[in-house]
Amino acid sequence: MTADLKEKTIRLWFDMWLEQKDLGIDNIFAENAVYTESWGPEYHGSQLIKHWFQEWNTRGKVVTWEIKQFFHKENQTMAEWYFKNEMQDGSVEEFDGCSLVEWAENGQIKLLKEFGCNLHRYNPYQKGNVPQFQDGTAKWF
Repeated sequence: MTADLKEKTIRLWFDMWLEQKDLGIDNIFAENAVYTESWGPEYHGSQLIKHWFQEWNTRGKVVTWEIKQFFHKENQTMAEWYFKNEMQDGSVEEFDGCSLVEWAENGQIKLLKEFGCNLHRYNPYQKGNVPQFQDGTAKWF
């Protein structure tokens, strides 16, 4: 499978979220695929991934999922991205992240793990050698 085809598949997955439409989940995920979100939930099997996609889109909308770059190595691809959603309860989440994708021999995604990075970054040593951490709860990712 070429790098271009891998990137096209990942872009299709992101587009599904942006359009809130299943444009081929059964085609891009292997039947026994595993999908791990950055904050802990894990979905085993393409049918559960499809259910999660459909159910989640009843509660919120992905408004931005912008790919910054791709890295490829053998049967793995890493995509770096920026993500933002708006939920029906009024909450908004946004963060930088990466997806690590492992490909099955037939070109389907067999494993996808997300990793997130808080957008609100700071230097805890800005005022000296003792760290000063910001108040508040750490983000889930």
